[in-house]
Amino acid sequence: MVRTIVVRPPGGFENVTITEQAARAPAHGEIRVKLHASSLNYHDYAVVSGMWGPTVPRIPMADGAGEVIEVGAGVTEFAPGDRVVSTFFPTWLAGAPHVIGFTTVPGDGVDGYAREDVTAPATSFTHAPRGWTHAEAATLTTAGLTAWRSLFVDDQVRPGSTVLVQGTGGVSIFALQFAKMAGATVIATSSSDEKLERLRELGADHLINYRHDPAWGKTAWELTGGTGVDHIIEVGGARTLEQSMEAVRVGGHISTIGILSGVSGQLEIVPMLLKQFRLQGVLVGCRADQQAMIRAFDGNAIRPVIDRIFPLENIVDAFRYQESNRHFGKICLDCQK
Repeated sequence: MVRTIVVRPPGGFENVTITEQAARAPAHGEIRVKLHASSLNYHDYAVVSGMWGPTVPRIPMADGAGEVIEVGAGVTEFAPGDRVVSTFFPTWLAGAPHVIGFTTVPGDGVDGYAREDVTAPATSFTHAPRGWTHAEAATLTTAGLTAWRSLFVDDQVRPGSTVLVQGTGGVSIFALQFAKMAGATVIATSSSDEKLERLRELGADHLINYRHDPAWGKTAWELTGGTGVDHIIEVGGARTLEQSMEAVRVGGHISTIGILSGVSGQLEIVPMLLKQFRLQGVLVGCRADQQAMIRAFDGNAIRPVIDRIFPLENIVDAFRYQESNRHFGKICLDCQK
């Protein structure tokens, strides 16, 4: 039997239960994975907390990493003993986006990885980076791939580019690391001077405390010498987009990723016309993008920043810690006793 977390409708921490389910042998094209780790994302919080709660009992968590213990007929990509990490969109294998919403996403539209063992199509996983822990690999499915796609699939960040990252969540820290890997200059914003210093240690070139400097978009513009920021990782949403539009260069790129300050707001059209920038919605990425990202990790020294790891059965405590906003980097779950 497999220890499993289930969220009952309509979600909410009081509706999170731990149960046991039977393991299943893999059918044709499937693999069975012993899950060792998962990591928390805002989307997972929305499901578990009830903000976007499930309509049927659901195993949460989109991110899962572990070891292949059995393969079904027809599977040639994986073998027992391989270390693997899950994909956010198991049916979006390559190319341009073709999925809408979360109906195929583990932990939301289908069951996810808050459990000890899973059997799933082989395309639901990729190989994990060589030499990484399971917890490190589990940070890639959502946060790592979102940052990678934003900078290198939807845009072409390169040496000499300027990238602005907001806050100290998983996506923003990955984006900082990727941008420095590419030779870019990074401007980082946060409301905490302590967290800004940690971003400096990770390579951020310029720091802005947006609590002390609410007009940080103008400050970022001036830091570039008046040419503007090439690429902005926009995780704040409604309350930060205006400043991002102030900071971005003519013809620049804003990756709209997060809704931390709300899901709606007023959009000024004139700055878009005057600056002719691209405002790109980003919802993670495809399996081929994840494989490209992992190849890049295999050739570089970047490692994820993990704040804390909770036991699987303490998943609610992990989400309450996420709510506190005290963390720096990723929060993970250990799926094994």
